[in-house]
Amino acid sequence: MKKLFIYIGLFLWGTLMAWAQEPFFAKGADVSWLPQMEASGITFKDSQGQPKDCLLILKELGMNSIRLRVFVNPNNDKTSGHCSTDETVAMALRAQKLGMRILIDFHYSDSWADPAKQNKPKAWENLAFPQLCDAVYQHTHEVLTALNKAGITPDWVQIGNEIPGGMLWPDGSTQHWNQLAQLLNKGYDATKAVNPSIKVIVHVDEGNNREKFNAFFDQATQHQVRYDIIGLSYYPFWIKKDYSETITDLETNLITLSKKYNKDVMIVEVGGEVSKIENTFQLLQATLNAVRKVPNHRGLGVFYWEPQGIQSWSHYSLNAWLENGQPSPALDAFKN
Repeated sequence: MKKLFIYIGLFLWGTLMAWAQEPFFAKGADVSWLPQMEASGITFKDSQGQPKDCLLILKELGMNSIRLRVFVNPNNDKTSGHCSTDETVAMALRAQKLGMRILIDFHYSDSWADPAKQNKPKAWENLAFPQLCDAVYQHTHEVLTALNKAGITPDWVQIGNEIPGGMLWPDGSTQHWNQLAQLLNKGYDATKAVNPSIKVIVHVDEGNNREKFNAFFDQATQHQVRYDIIGLSYYPFWIKKDYSETITDLETNLITLSKKYNKDVMIVEVGGEVSKIENTFQLLQATLNAVRKVPNHRGLGVFYWEPQGIQSWSHYSLNAWLENGQPSPALDAFKN
């Protein structure tokens, strides 16, 4: 009997050690619209129809991380504004109190930055390039310092949002790679100055498009851009293909990028049509599996973009929330 207890004890100890050594895998969501939605009177319910804090609902669905975008001098429009430093700190505090990790997404704009637009903040429009570099450093440092003073250290920071064509146009476009590299490195240096443990992400869209990623990150390597993680968006909807037609390309791209550039990889944005619950569930399962297949645990996680953005409020069809205030069953994919 004594030997039996010893064997059981050793088994339990081994199991605990295995758990302790298992790398953290981020299952998360960008919820940057949430403050505006709550201010608009939107209430959220869990799968049983009980009113509850949206972040808590996401946690109960298996999510452990939250992504928050930051604008420089945002307006108050309900869908294109907010996301100030103060609002970001408040949201990060809410998430941290629930034990969730934080990803900060710097747009370096007063509103949306994406492949179609990378507009300078109004206050930076007339800056000479050296001063523009300083502005990137100072803004990054100030936001992260504000978070630090509130007791928050993000696990990850994005320097730019979906930047296949560069950022802070025209100065930082990919037509001027030398200047883009300087801007990216200023963001990296500011991040590491606040806390060297924060991992820096560089983010490009169309995660299944291997040629786009190779072209961008070959240039980043040539121009000595400093970063820790390659961030990818993956939206089959926007390229008018079902996920089943592109998921193998995504999986191959993740593995190839990690090996070629010796970097971790992460899906920082994914989404499917709210009206196609089963298809979106399968898309999420397949995406999570693709990231987990990256060798040596270098696939770090998956973030859904604005799952709580109910379409009647946001007019965004790739959310994952039903009009009755409850989460789409598609989000059950994050439970595993």
